Amino acid sequence: MECPKEPLESQCSLSEMDDFDLTRALDKPRLKIERKRSFDERSMSELSTGYSRHDLDMAHSPGSRSFVDTPLSYVRNSFEPHPMVAEAWEALRRSMVFFRGQPVGTIAAYDHASEEVLNYDQVFVRDFVPSALAFLMNGEPDIVKNFLLKTLQLQGWEKRVDRFKLGEGVMPASFKVLHDPVRKTDTIVADFGESAIGRVAPVDSGFWWIILLRAYTKSTGDLTLSETPECQRGIRLILSLCLSEGFDTFPTLLCADGCSMVDRRMGVYGYPIEIQALFFMALRSALSMLKHDEEGREFIEKIVKRLHALSFHMRNYFWLDFQQLNDIYRYKTEEYSHTAVNKFNVMPDSIPDWVFDFMPLRGGYFVGNVSPARMDFRWFSLGNCVAILSSLATPDQSMAIMDLLEQRWEELVGEMPLKICYPCIESNEWRIVTGCDPKNTRWSYHNGGSWPVLLWMLTAACIKTGRPQIARRAIDLIESRLHRDCWPEYYDGKLGRYVGKQARKYQTWSIAGYLVAKMMLEDPSHIGMISLEEDKQMKPVLKRSASWTC
Repeated sequence: MECPKEPLESQCSLSEMDDFDLTRALDKPRLKIERKRSFDERSMSELSTGYSRHDLDMAHSPGSRSFVDTPLSYVRNSFEPHPMVAEAWEALRRSMVFFRGQPVGTIAAYDHASEEVLNYDQVFVRDFVPSALAFLMNGEPDIVKNFLLKTLQLQGWEKRVDRFKLGEGVMPASFKVLHDPVRKTDTIVADFGESAIGRVAPVDSGFWWIILLRAYTKSTGDLTLSETPECQRGIRLILSLCLSEGFDTFPTLLCADGCSMVDRRMGVYGYPIEIQALFFMALRSALSMLKHDEEGREFIEKIVKRLHALSFHMRNYFWLDFQQLNDIYRYKTEEYSHTAVNKFNVMPDSIPDWVFDFMPLRGGYFVGNVSPARMDFRWFSLGNCVAILSSLATPDQSMAIMDLLEQRWEELVGEMPLKICYPCIESNEWRIVTGCDPKNTRWSYHNGGSWPVLLWMLTAACIKTGRPQIARRAIDLIESRLHRDCWPEYYDGKLGRYVGKQARKYQTWSIAGYLVAKMMLEDPSHIGMISLEEDKQMKPVLKRSASWTC
């Protein structure tokens, strides 16, 4: 794909909009959560250490500004922040990217020691999300608005990989701003997967964009951005890619390896939990922002139908606890008709030995993948945390995920939060599944590596389930060495003890993830911009279908 010769404008031209009341669609634009749904009294008393009840109830004030060395959140809350916080803000601001004088994002890493820059000097859609949340929580929404508009503009580009044209709604994986000091012009170069390792388009970019648009709307209370024709069209284009009807008999989204945060071959092809959870969250976020006009109503109807089917499918067939594991262990195979108990023809002999010892009597999680004759029993952190935040997980399932984390702390957290997946794959299986990938060796990178960025999702999930003590314990681990190690991208080893062998230093989302986690614990109302309460219409008592009962 060729870059346009003329530099892009820093913002889309937005037409004037008539006032439109989206109050019913957007559940409370101000950040306010109902504590009775998210906290128990014990957790609230622990969480309130350092600030008053009034501070907890106070919604985030949009449009505020802070000095570089004095983040707004610490001015509002009168206690001494951890020394790492000021360093983190300084590092985050160094990573900011400007287009024609306006901030439009943050680069992936600011590692001067690395000889290979690769694409770490670019603004990634998924990487920018924790940065965006940090800026929103600190009362600095302009960079987030600029980013949303710029990526929306890039979505409109023609996208080709070799001679094949991508779908109109595909969002870029990343973009780079090129500054010409002679002509004094700025030009943007976008990557839609044609330059990526493995040449895989990012399925998750569009979902993260919708989720971030809702976060911006909730944080600022400004409905005008999401209401613009450009944003409405951008949402519809993304939805068109994933709501089309075809041959698939499942409501889940069929995806290739490398299409999400796990961006290399790791055996997550099919229906990976990360994509399904993000898909669910994006659908619910879009539902709250779509206008009820002729075009919007058509998509709203499709979303509602898909959400009901997707929530039932995921809560039943992807969920694993002790009882369900025992049921699968006793499955019969080669069953035919709608009365089949083993609906996906999973072979009991394919259950890996580690699962039997790993599964506690109390606790459970959404498995990595379910497809014909295949169940990936691995734990994936991002998918399970997003399942809690989006209310894809029922309240009981959310608590069970937290129970599992507490009981399997050494395996899933270790010495550096948080394992991206558990366990690793090794030996001959590693050769076959990863293609002998030297970066995905056991307990490294996406093969069981520990990623500090996941701290913010863990913290949000802990707050929503009323278990802030888990997040506080994880933050303590981060603060013991993340700054000393220069904010690396990931850690290696079974316990996450060693800085990753190819990890970049000053990885922006490691920095931003820490800041977001800290600010959410200090002011839990921040969770309102990223969390969705359970939809009462999708809350009937779950009863397994006939195919899941003996």
